[in-house]
Amino acid sequence: MQEQNEMTPAVIALAGRRIDADGSEPPRFPLSNIRPVRMRLVDIFVRERALALVSSAACGADLLALEEAERLGLRRRIVLPFSTERFRVTSVIDRPGDWGRLFDHIIASARAAGDLVVLETHAVGGDAAYAAANAAIIREAESLAAEAELRRVAVIVWEGAARPEGDATGGFQHLAAAAGFAERTVLTV
Repeated sequence: MQEQNEMTPAVIALAGRRIDADGSEPPRFPLSNIRPVRMRLVDIFVRERALALVSSAACGADLLALEEAERLGLRRRIVLPFSTERFRVTSVIDRPGDWGRLFDHIIASARAAGDLVVLETHAVGGDAAYAAANAAIIREAESLAAEAELRRVAVIVWEGAARPEGDATGGFQHLAAAAGFAERTVLTV
């Protein structure tokens, strides 16, 4: 295996906050912060010499990252915990912003490229389904990195602190650290 350093291109595994629901307190990812978060994501992708992004496709961090990765010409592998239809309703169009059209485009592109992974967690709900998706994101990123001897970088897009319980982003951070990924943070507030 070739020795890897900061000049070796990377596979990015990413997870982060969804856009806040109206009236959310405390704010974790306000709709008004889309532009600076988008710019921070691009900066990390370029600085890390990213060739591929693996993430889910929820409104907020995921869809912004996927859209910017597409603009940069990165490979995009999407992992969903259950069907695209159910995910679209529960994790995309239920928050402020026009996320549905972007989700449909991103999913169609991933499906056409053979880079859409839909887990069979339909019988599993809530936190367990999202934890399974996070574990699959790590596995998929490890697989892509191994194919081309790329670095593995986890990007956590959040306000910087896990909620006391049931925090999928905090869970992703722990999984990535345990798997030996380098960690980068993009702040949402």
